[in-house]
Amino acid sequence: MKKTIHFISLLCLSAVLFTACDSGKDELLYSSSTYKVYRDHVTQGDFEAKVISSKEMTSNYKSPLQDAYSRAVEFKFSINGKDDELTYGINHRIVIHPENGSFTTKTMKFGEPWAMTEKVDQMDWLEKNTKVTFKLDMSPVLDAFKKQGYYTDIHGEKISKEDFKGVFIAGGSAPLRWDFENLSEREQLLDKDGDGIYEITFMMNAPDPEKQTSPVWKSSKKIDKYPTFTSDIPLVDALYNLALNELVADSEADGTFRTGKEWGGVWTRDISYSIVLSLSILDPERAKTSLRKKVKRNRIIQDTGSGGAWPVSSDRVTWALAAWNVYTTTGDKDWLKEAFKVITNTIDDDMYIVYDKQTGLMRGESSFLDWRKQTYPRWMDNGDIYRSMNLGTNVVHYEAMKIAERMANVLGKSKEMNQYGELATNLKNAINTHLWMDDKGYYAQYLYGRNTMMLSPKFEALGEALAVLFDVSDSKRSAEIVTKSPIVPFGTACVYPQIPGIPPYHNNGIWPFVQAYWNIAAAKTGNGTALEQGLASIYRPAALFLTNKENFVAEDGDYMGTEVNSDEMLWSLSGNMAMIYHVFYGISIDRNGVLSFHPTVPAAYKGVKELKNLKLWNNELSIKLSGFGNKIKSFTIDGVQDDAHAISLEKGGRHSIEIILADNDITTGTSSNKVANRFHLETPQAELKGEELTWEKVEGAVSYEVVKNGKVIQKVSGTTFTIPKAVSLEEYAVQATDKTGYASYVSEPINVGPIVAKNVSSISRANKKIAIDGAPSGTLELSKSRNKKVNFTISAKEAGTYFIWFSYANGSGPWNTDNKCAIRSLQINGEEAATIVMSQRGTDEWSSIGLTNRMKVTLNKGKNKVSVQFEGHNENMNVDVNTALIENVYFGKAE
Repeated sequence: MKKTIHFISLLCLSAVLFTACDSGKDELLYSSSTYKVYRDHVTQGDFEAKVISSKEMTSNYKSPLQDAYSRAVEFKFSINGKDDELTYGINHRIVIHPENGSFTTKTMKFGEPWAMTEKVDQMDWLEKNTKVTFKLDMSPVLDAFKKQGYYTDIHGEKISKEDFKGVFIAGGSAPLRWDFENLSEREQLLDKDGDGIYEITFMMNAPDPEKQTSPVWKSSKKIDKYPTFTSDIPLVDALYNLALNELVADSEADGTFRTGKEWGGVWTRDISYSIVLSLSILDPERAKTSLRKKVKRNRIIQDTGSGGAWPVSSDRVTWALAAWNVYTTTGDKDWLKEAFKVITNTIDDDMYIVYDKQTGLMRGESSFLDWRKQTYPRWMDNGDIYRSMNLGTNVVHYEAMKIAERMANVLGKSKEMNQYGELATNLKNAINTHLWMDDKGYYAQYLYGRNTMMLSPKFEALGEALAVLFDVSDSKRSAEIVTKSPIVPFGTACVYPQIPGIPPYHNNGIWPFVQAYWNIAAAKTGNGTALEQGLASIYRPAALFLTNKENFVAEDGDYMGTEVNSDEMLWSLSGNMAMIYHVFYGISIDRNGVLSFHPTVPAAYKGVKELKNLKLWNNELSIKLSGFGNKIKSFTIDGVQDDAHAISLEKGGRHSIEIILADNDITTGTSSNKVANRFHLETPQAELKGEELTWEKVEGAVSYEVVKNGKVIQKVSGTTFTIPKAVSLEEYAVQATDKTGYASYVSEPINVGPIVAKNVSSISRANKKIAIDGAPSGTLELSKSRNKKVNFTISAKEAGTYFIWFSYANGSGPWNTDNKCAIRSLQINGEEAATIVMSQRGTDEWSSIGLTNRMKVTLNKGKNKVSVQFEGHNENMNVDVNTALIENVYFGKAE
């Protein structure tokens, strides 16, 4: 379905080749084979957005998906909202030919793939408002419940009869969605007559007016309190005013910013990235109020997320970036003191729980890329994600440490200044040591694995941009990043290449706020070629859609193809206005309140620009900018020449600043790595059969690489590999490589070698009482009131480095959200050795047993005292509920 839609979309986009309009005023800002941006309009195929005035625009854009709806529908069934029916990449398929407006599928059997093989013409759409009934025979599951009390799913996971909440449907044709974790009653099949046949009916290809963009935008909000911007480019002026209108719409009565039209409330990373881009300049008081909403126990709140939030997700420190920007735009020392305490408490906890001693990096999910299947191989569970080390997340941790250092400097706290400065330096070195890729000229997406880590060599846009902006990369590497990173026709994709079989969102998606950070990075490096494309990638969608959408499809530039979207997105509109503040004007304010300018204006955007009513500290500034380039020819403050190109904000007052650029062409000698959007190969699914590592052939693969303990040891053309007998715990996986050399993700790692398993309840003296219904036998309850400390002994045949982990259950919440991840400290022989993370596995699914993160520890020969205990730094985001059932301990000697 998705492939068909994107094919049609691309046909629409490429149907017309353009030439510039004859009118002399139609000056071109950017041109590509898919769209063009002019000073007063944007064209893409037959679509055109026009500027009527600085307060009005029109657009005839119509998403190709408004009409495109294939007769072929792919889907899967799901128990308890998990992708647990069929093997990854295998779906059911029906071709709908309705009679009298209705269609009923044959009765499918759960776990048995069924596909109608009829070929469908790409222009043969399903009739609108077709009623489709799906029928499912659940006897394989129900019989297993009756016979043995549980059903074993396709991945080998046991689902107990008591944990069965229902069967659901997921798919790629609206109203179906491939969002397993968020399936609800809307997608639940029911057995109304008790015969084991479950049914559900949908109205398919039903028109949805809410998904259509407006053809006209007119300014309707009171925006005169904000800085005004005018220029010789009507398009930029109008889109700036459109963003201000949407900013007002996102301003709540309680003094906070909402996240977008469809997203109420304050979200830590959303508000933080938005404040850094523009909001600290536009409305610092509302920014402060919003940030205070995200503080608890004088620590930053990690929003509800994967596995129960922190520490699986650990990018809450984006708050620090915003807090610092609020200080630099206001000079508010009371705010600085307040924020410093919150930031340092958070960093201190993270150094206990998130810091990885082996690499010096910080663990946790990709910053903002927080939907597991969108940016991780599907075998990775939340424990694996906690164990991974992501570029963007590490860069924001680094900058948070640098901010703590700067704040301590301003507050006269020399001890803390040195402490956090040293942490930042060490983390910066670790990022450059472990994540930089010389052969590509940019950083890797993340380190991932289970026992041992290996690089994912994919490009991650936000992390790369932030590395440039926060000086994690030196000037040489920064220039390489902007020059060599892959840029697709519609902009900078969140990741590259894309994951096959995953619908667009983070995967195969472009997010304007990420594009904004990328543009600021391009401006910093002086790469005019990259910047021109980046600016067009901001202005095209805002003009055609007449709103600041959260995202659009990387492949075709359309807003309707992504999993979730919204108008009036706070970080998107903030990114739009950031092009004025942080690119054209290059505004920067240091810890001492010195405002400096580093303007970057491509030649196509030349002319006069005026920014008025800009309020910083106790100043009201009017700033006139003329010319193009990134070199300042003349800089005056209140008519007086100033060679420092800066003004101190401490004294306050009204000032007029005029900047004249030297008209140097910033595209000269620069380039951008423009590439076609592409997908890497499917992840192999490997298994161990005796001494043979085997896997199914991956379509498009020309070879396979066998990975042992995180390193490639052999390239093979077949689908088997003989594993030598292991005397220690080893880990094997395989990845597929295509004809261009791009590799898939590695398969789920397989342990080989001796593993010792002990039941914790049997070898410990602990409270065996369990207050949780449905708890499996042989488990211990760990809570804030029960078994806060569990002691036991394990024996090692020889001294050395070991991997250790536990089996556990956590039914406090769903896989993908909430805030009740259970956390404990692991002590070995009296020393704190590691953190045990027991992420949520499903609401009330206390019989669902999973495995914790793998931990590397040192054991002595003979007996070793082990303690699993709750410490103050183990508090999770919920605070009240920090509960898990612990079952077995496993350990094996590392190679």
